[in-house]
Amino acid sequence: EADIAIVPVNWALWNSELEHKARQLAENVKLAGKPLISFFGGACSHLKLPIESDFVFRHSLYRSLRKNTDFTLPHWSEDFVENYLDNKINIRQKRLKPVVGFCGYAVKQNPKTHLKFLWSRVKKNVLNSKASIPPYNWGHVLRLRALDILGKDPNIITNFLIRERLVFFNQPDFNLKQKHRLEFVHNLIDSDYIFCCRGSGNNSFRFYEALCCGRIPVLVDTDCVLPYDFDIDWKKYCVWIKENELHLIGDKIAEFHDNLSSQEFVDLQYECRRIWKERVSPEGFFSNFHRHLPI
Repeated sequence: EADIAIVPVNWALWNSELEHKARQLAENVKLAGKPLISFFGGACSHLKLPIESDFVFRHSLYRSLRKNTDFTLPHWSEDFVENYLDNKINIRQKRLKPVVGFCGYAVKQNPKTHLKFLWSRVKKNVLNSKASIPPYNWGHVLRLRALDILGKDPNIITNFLIRERLVFFNQPDFNLKQKHRLEFVHNLIDSDYIFCCRGSGNNSFRFYEALCCGRIPVLVDTDCVLPYDFDIDWKKYCVWIKENELHLIGDKIAEFHDNLSSQEFVDLQYECRRIWKERVSPEGFFSNFHRHLPI
C-alpha cells in the first residue's frame, strides 16, 4: 500500500551482508513497481551506490556529475537559536564595513595536495573527464587561502578563530567540547556574514548553521549543489563566490553589503532564518519532501 520505499542503510558503513540485503529490498521494490529512495550521508556520499535507486539524497554532490535523480540532503545539528539564544534571533544592524566570521578548521597547502588538485583539473579541463574529484582535504586548503585574502582586505572586518585541528566531533572531554561549541555559536552571532566553504566532502555544514542563526552565508561554490535548488534561488540568501574568483572574495562581499540598505540587511537576516526553518531544518525539509517526487 506504500507509495514509495526507502532503503534504511548507512551507506558509509556498508559491507557485503548489508549490500546483499539492500539488493534484495531493491529487487522487491522494483517488482512491486514502486520508486526506491536512498539516503547517503557523509563526505564520500558523491560515490555511486551499489544498488539502483530512483532517487538518491546525498550530503555531498558535484553539480557536474549530478544525475537528474540526485538531490542534496541538508546537514542537521541543533537549533542554535532555540538552545542558546532563548529562541530569539540576535539581529545585527548594518555597519559601514561587513563583519565576516569563521570559527573552524583550516590547513596550509602541502605539495602532495596541490599536485592532486592540479591533476584533477587537468583531467577535467584537458582530458574532458567528468570524474575529476579534488583531494578530500582541498576544502580545508581553500578555507585558509580565502581567510588569508579576507584578513588583508581593508574593506572587511574579520572575526576569525582558526583551528589547526578538528576540535569538536572527536573531542572526548565534554566541558572542552561545550566550550568549543559556545565559541562557535558566539562567532556566528557576533558576525554579519559567515564564510562557508566545503570540507572533506563537497558541502558545507556551516552553511546551514549560519542560516539557522539568521546569518548571511558567504558560500564558495566548488561545483556544489544546495537543497531545493530547483525551487529556491539561493543567491538571494548568500554571497555567492565562484571557486575561480576566490581572489575577489573581499570585493564580492563588500559589493553585496554596499548594495543592501539598512532595512534590507535586517530583513535578510530574518529571511535566512525563515528559509532554514521552512526548507532545510529537519521539519522544514521533510514537510516539503514531496516536491522532489513526481507523485
